[in-house]
Amino acid sequence: MKITAALDSLSPCCTRRQFLRGAAAGGALAAAPPQRPNLVFVLADQLRYASCGYAGDSLAQTPNLDRLARQSVNFRQATVSHPLCAPFRATLMTGKYSSSTGMVINELRLSPEHECIGHVLTRAGYRTALIGKWHLWANELGHHDRTENGFVPPGPYRLGFDDFWAAYNFNHNYFRAPYFRDEPKRLIHPGYEPDSQTRMAIEFIQEASAQGRPFAVFLLWGPPHDPWTPDNVPAEDLAAFHEVRFSRPPNFALTPDPYADNWARMSPQFIERLPEFMRVYYAQTRSLDRALGRLMSALDELKLAEDTILVFTSHHGELFGAHGRRAKNIFYEEAVRTPFLLRWPRRLKPGVTDVCFSSPDIMPTLLGLMGLPIPRAVEGFDFSSYLSGRSSRVPDAAYLQGMGTTAAWRDGSEWRALRDGQYTYAIFRADGKELLFDHRADPLQMRNLAGERAHRARLEHYRNKLRRWMREHNDTFEACTWYERNWTVDRNIIMTASGVKQDLGMLKEILRKYFPEQPRRPGS
Repeated sequence: MKITAALDSLSPCCTRRQFLRGAAAGGALAAAPPQRPNLVFVLADQLRYASCGYAGDSLAQTPNLDRLARQSVNFRQATVSHPLCAPFRATLMTGKYSSSTGMVINELRLSPEHECIGHVLTRAGYRTALIGKWHLWANELGHHDRTENGFVPPGPYRLGFDDFWAAYNFNHNYFRAPYFRDEPKRLIHPGYEPDSQTRMAIEFIQEASAQGRPFAVFLLWGPPHDPWTPDNVPAEDLAAFHEVRFSRPPNFALTPDPYADNWARMSPQFIERLPEFMRVYYAQTRSLDRALGRLMSALDELKLAEDTILVFTSHHGELFGAHGRRAKNIFYEEAVRTPFLLRWPRRLKPGVTDVCFSSPDIMPTLLGLMGLPIPRAVEGFDFSSYLSGRSSRVPDAAYLQGMGTTAAWRDGSEWRALRDGQYTYAIFRADGKELLFDHRADPLQMRNLAGERAHRARLEHYRNKLRRWMREHNDTFEACTWYERNWTVDRNIIMTASGVKQDLGMLKEILRKYFPEQPRRPGS
């Protein structure tokens, strides 16, 4: 399709100039490579877009990430559909929204009855490696140190990642961090966890390339997720920020957000120590940048960079007191906007695009670029034709879900939202409060336009648009505890909006095999 023929159908996310620039950024330059590309997918935890050097943060020390941005297609408006750890990971694996994965809060066990990216890669003959934080297995709030919560048994609950596995369900203490391979024997990373994990990834890449096999590596780092204490980051990275002055964000609010759950509320101690916490956050980010640099150098040295799709992203951001909240799980820019860089030198020119790209789109886009089949139940959009210049069709908005608290079955925090190229519309379930922000004119989202007469028609437009999307996806916008009663048994997901269930009988057999000494809880 010629670019000029597609201009009449542009989405609100792209102006004419942006579209032309984006199409040029994504156009294919060469014939298909002789074999399918490798994939290296790198995930940070809680790194917001605004805290990256290439995004304009003068305090960030991320030279390798900035270099990767110059070499990549930079999805500048990338968002996550549910800014929370386990929901994002479920979406990454399945290409579905949280209403269809059932992962409505953290610390639930995802059903293995979805067709996931790991299944597709394995069937296509890829060697796969999953290294790092999993967070889709344990069905217990807390007690992350227990073996039955940290060890994911080989088999269906690894969602197709049946080759190399070096993971732990949940951990954020980054020195002497635990991990498991294929038996419930706790192993310890030497030194700093991301350094050890990156070393594992490089060794796996060396082995797979020596075999002449295509590979797919998912490197899932823990930082810069808290704890933000000086002993949870390498001293050299912390020292690099010794003289840096950290201040509260300009939209910081002492008045608590009434919709915030216990994880999002700021204690007096948090407010007092915020500059110290930010110092460690930036130091942890710097540490990841060093690890990213080693990974990029390894791909260069092995002469694999040209034919390897390299992705860097994060599964949500951090508010640091903006809007009277800490952490994530909200539709504000600080939580939902994340870095998303995609590099494939053989096929894609570097550049910036402002399309409405969101986390459900990751799986289908990667599979589309790799020439692999996309499961029919996937709900995200495949951007591969857009990136290769074959099509101008892109979504006109990203849809966002907040389905409960961070990890507890409590009502009052639920919301739904959409974000297009200019506006964010959101609604809270508890009292029906609506918000409308122009994030071009008001990037800090300080002025709610929902009550202004001049924006009445625009408000109605977005209200109806969101309702239509929810109907199409069978998202009935329930209270958090409704999902507990109707979609779970003992925090095992047994139902979703799309009808995916879980065989608890099979689960019991797996638990009996790997954890014979553990008492069985109801439904386990």
